Amino acid sequence: MELIIFYLVSSMAVVCAVGMIVAQKPVTSAVCLVAVMFCLAVLFALLNAHLIAALQILVYAGAIMVLFLFVIMLMNLREKEGLVSAHLEKVQMVGVLALGAPLLWVMSTAKVFVGAGGDVKDLAEFGTTRGVGALLYTEYLLPFEIASILLLAALVGAVVLTKIKLR
Repeated sequence: MELIIFYLVSSMAVVCAVGMIVAQKPVTSAVCLVAVMFCLAVLFALLNAHLIAALQILVYAGAIMVLFLFVIMLMNLREKEGLVSAHLEKVQMVGVLALGAPLLWVMSTAKVFVGAGGDVKDLAEFGTTRGVGALLYTEYLLPFEIASILLLAALVGAVVLTKIKLR
């Protein structure tokens, strides 16, 4: 059953990714990207990485896509009319076929090697809250703290720039 769900969801992710590339309207492309993010979350859930699946939905499909849509709406992008649009559509289709056909061939002939170099104990904790927390606060503590300081500095900078612009 898991294999059927995997093939169904992964093929849906590929279709949505192609739809994202060939979509004429930016909002349609962004919605296709949200669908790809949900498909990735389902694939993480199939790997028993439920924390990563939840973070995928909350952070990427939620917060990041809201920012993308906000920027798209602020830019007020319009679809271009005329010959340029028709020519661009043909170029996009040729590009999708040129890149998609080899990718489809590789995916159909690829072999999956499971357990090639990982410890079973490490795989059991992959994606769990305990596993992510243990890695985050032991091996990756310094990069985590540096990222926290950078985000705090960006937040303070955004507030300062907003106050300067409002004056």
